[in-house]
Amino acid sequence: MRKKSVILGIQFGGHDTAAGLMIDGKMIATCEEERYNREKHTRAFPNNAIKDCLKIGGVTMEDIDEIGFGFDPILLVRETYLRSALENDDRMRFFLADIDRIKEEMNTEERIRRETDFEGPITFHRHHLCHLASAYYPSGFQDALLYSIDGMGEIETTLLASGKKGAMKVVHDGNRYPHSLGLLYSAITFYLGWKHHCDEGIIMGLAPYGNAKAKIPGSKRTYADVFADIIKTTGEFDFEVNTEWIAYHKIRDTWVSDAFKKVFGPKREPSDPLEQHHKNIAAALQDRLEEIVLKQLRIARKKFKHSKLCLAGGVALNCSLNGAIESAGIFDEIYVQPASGDQGTVIGACYLSHLTRNGALKPIKDLDTQKGSRFTDKEIIAALKGAGIEAHKPKDIFALTAQKLSEGKIVGWFQGGAEFGPRALGNRSILTRPYPAAMKDHLNARVKFREEFRPFAPAVLPEFQDEYFSIKQASPHMLIACKVRPGKRSEIAATVHVDDSCRVQTVLPKVYPHFYKLLRAFEKQTKCPVLLNTSFNVKGQPIVNSPIEAIKCFQATNIDFLVVGDWCVEKAA
Repeated sequence: MRKKSVILGIQFGGHDTAAGLMIDGKMIATCEEERYNREKHTRAFPNNAIKDCLKIGGVTMEDIDEIGFGFDPILLVRETYLRSALENDDRMRFFLADIDRIKEEMNTEERIRRETDFEGPITFHRHHLCHLASAYYPSGFQDALLYSIDGMGEIETTLLASGKKGAMKVVHDGNRYPHSLGLLYSAITFYLGWKHHCDEGIIMGLAPYGNAKAKIPGSKRTYADVFADIIKTTGEFDFEVNTEWIAYHKIRDTWVSDAFKKVFGPKREPSDPLEQHHKNIAAALQDRLEEIVLKQLRIARKKFKHSKLCLAGGVALNCSLNGAIESAGIFDEIYVQPASGDQGTVIGACYLSHLTRNGALKPIKDLDTQKGSRFTDKEIIAALKGAGIEAHKPKDIFALTAQKLSEGKIVGWFQGGAEFGPRALGNRSILTRPYPAAMKDHLNARVKFREEFRPFAPAVLPEFQDEYFSIKQASPHMLIACKVRPGKRSEIAATVHVDDSCRVQTVLPKVYPHFYKLLRAFEKQTKCPVLLNTSFNVKGQPIVNSPIEAIKCFQATNIDFLVVGDWCVEKAA
């Protein structure tokens, strides 16, 4: 009997640690450590994630042929620390202040072996190549432009490649630290009073409330004028961040410079009022990001002739940017890796290790993200009983849940395997009907406990997508923003943002069959083919990972109706 090829992908050493398991070239399990230790964007070694991946795959560490790691620590130390320290006094001071971190990076392999007891080969792959692979091979596109954009890898902050018949060829070696669209976005996130490497999505949601063309108070320049100076294009695919405006490359945890504060004022603290000035800054940042990326992609489309695009890296989680790319019509179709953050590098590391070991790999479409934790009916019953809950098992869970949704109830919906990445796509979701508009405010204030301006996503049956939304392709992972069709806003008002945009999710029956059946039942009862879908968590916490956590969230919030597998429970009126 032929021995299977078993590869374990690991991401740690930064935020969003994770593990992934590949068997014979197919991703079997992907798990994020934050779901287990309950620390959002955790940096902890992914012991729990590894354990669950092995359990899901039915293998042990003894079965693993190779560990693929989505980062090259030696390259990081050589390029980001040593080389830059030789060239710049500020970077020399940064190097000396970071000496403990450098030691940790140099001991990465030893740490992996100590934590896993693995004695086989460990392969270190370039960070951005892992991002590219994580998007290209599951896209199913045989021929595509591949673009990775994030804070930074070892030294690069972007990487552009051509994908043809399973082979990736780098066509632009990327922009280099400190010139980073991702880090600049994080810097402004921090300046505006939120957490960097965590709350960038809040700034994206805030941007439509701002006006980049307005003049900065006390200045003759507009917000757009200044951000055009902060980020400048210097070539076809090159840009520079004007270092006079930033400080993250000099002193850790000091993100913007005194010059930035002199123009825009002091940093906003979380307790400070949110003013129009702050919204204008967010708008200018988002506009400049879109300008630069779209300009590069138009050039790349013309130069390399690819009609399809694959995106990954943390910046690819920016739905508004992706929506701008889609609506511009530069490409016939785009695929965005649903786990585009650093957790997704475990997927790329598995693909690259498999490619090295086997010599060839072809893209095969895989839209399924539900490769995380899952629970048996017996485990669900035990969790409900342990919480003192008397649940019941209705004859038709979909019809009953649809009825509760039609009545305006808020539903906690827990099914199958956990989704990988930051979006709940129908397995770990909080759901409501998409109307009236006040439903959004109720959810933000009394269930999610988050900022009132933040939008929610519409999940739609695929055959109704074109009727409700202006988008020319499926959006199965809730990562492409688009405009609601004229005349449809009032029908789904709770899912439409202030600029008439929607972060639409196309619910495909073969990918998320349970969620599709629920949507179908809701449409049958209400004639509305859309549900409001948001992640099953409250602000600051990871998405629930187990039936026990779903129950606790249900009990601690104003969720009315809980469904876990085939079992449901409703709060007393």
